[in-house]
Amino acid sequence: MTTQERNVQAAMRRRAAFVDGLTLYLAVIVGGILGSLARWIVALVLPATLGGLPWPTLFANVTGCFVIGFFAALTGPSGRLFIGPKSRQFVMTGICGGYTTFSGFSLEMLRFVSAGDVRSAAIYLIVSIVAWLSAVWVGETLAERINN
Repeated sequence: MTTQERNVQAAMRRRAAFVDGLTLYLAVIVGGILGSLARWIVALVLPATLGGLPWPTLFANVTGCFVIGFFAALTGPSGRLFIGPKSRQFVMTGICGGYTTFSGFSLEMLRFVSAGDVRSAAIYLIVSIVAWLSAVWVGETLAERINN
């Protein structure tokens, strides 16, 4: 093989790696857009506060935790669905990342504390953490049952 042929092959490999990386970034971007739109719809549909808790954020975070737990187990190495890393990143980083909102949760917590409503802040914190972890666990457990 000549030097020119090696250079052409190296350039082709670099281009393929660039295109592969670009499609991964685009998958995450498109997933993020879809997740953000879904989050916005949740905020439109659910009442902002009922009983003092910010339900749209809680709902989005809990359902997003369920989805990521379920999808991670279903598409993981021992999962039933065999999909590529771009598809996993599209759903798990893009959609779930755009849909769930730790920043919104943090702002709501700060507002509770700033208003002196420590009771609501504590309830929201405990309910959120327990619900998030439970949702990931339920999603993963359900997917594991499907996998077996």
